[in-house]
Amino acid sequence: MKPPTDINGFELTRGGIAIPLAKGPQHLLAYLAVHQRSLRRVHVAGVLWADGSDERAAGNLRSALWRLRMAGVDLIGAHRDYLHFSAGVVVDLREANSVAERLLDTAADVKGLALEDLPFGGELLPGWYDDWIVLERERHRQISLHALEALCRRWADTGQFEKAIGAGLAAVAMEPLRESAHTELIKAHLAEGNPSEAMRQFGLYRTVLRNELHLEPSTRLVELISGLTAGRADSSQGAEDGILSGDSRNETRVYALVGKGHIGYI
Repeated sequence: MKPPTDINGFELTRGGIAIPLAKGPQHLLAYLAVHQRSLRRVHVAGVLWADGSDERAAGNLRSALWRLRMAGVDLIGAHRDYLHFSAGVVVDLREANSVAERLLDTAADVKGLALEDLPFGGELLPGWYDDWIVLERERHRQISLHALEALCRRWADTGQFEKAIGAGLAAVAMEPLRESAHTELIKAHLAEGNPSEAMRQFGLYRTVLRNELHLEPSTRLVELISGLTAGRADSSQGAEDGILSGDSRNETRVYALVGKGHIGYI
C-alpha cells in the first residue's frame, strides 16, 4: 500500500491501484499525516467535525475509522484515547520536511543532489480550505522556500552554477514577490560572472514588486546592484541607471517578457 500523499493532492493506493475514500476518512488520514505525534481522539474529532456537537463529532470519527477498516486501510493505530499512524507508514510531507532540514544544515553535503529529485514546489492539499490545512500549507511553503534558497546559495558556493540558478528560479516561481529568493538568484548570477543577468533579474523583480504591491526593492538589494555600475563608462551608465530608477523603456521590455496579468521568468 502506498502511503498517503499530501503534496499536490491526497492519494492512497495499493499495488498501484487507487483506493477511493470518502471525505471523512480522507481528512482523518491527512490530519494525522501533517502531525508527527499521537493525537487525542477528542481533539481530532473536534477539529475535523467542528460544526456539530461533541457527540456528533465523536460519532463521525468512529464512522471514519470504520470506513477505513472496511476499505482494508490499516494505517491508524490507537492507544487508549490517542490516535497515530501505524509504525512504518511514510508520508511524503514528512519526507519533504526532513529533506529540507538536512538541506538547511550547513554541514550536510549537497553536491550530489539534483533539484528534480527533491520534493519541493508542490502545494499541500490544493483545494482544501479547512482552517487547519491553511496553516500547514503555509508552513510547508515557507519550509520549501527556505530550502530552495539554501540550495541556490550552497550550490553557487561550490561552483555548481547551473543547479544554483535552477534552485533560485524555482524559489522565485513559487513566490515571485519574495525578495530573499530574488537576492539568492542574483548572487548566483554574479558568482557565475554574469552581471547582466543579475541586473536583468533585478529589473524583473522591481517591476513585479511595483505592479503588484506598489513597493520598491530594499536598500540592501539596490546597493548590491548599484555596486555593479561603479566605475563604468558614462556611455553605459544611463542604461544601467534606467534599471535602478525605473526607466519606462526598461519596463516596456519587461512587460513584453512577463505579459500583462501574468508573472513569468525566462
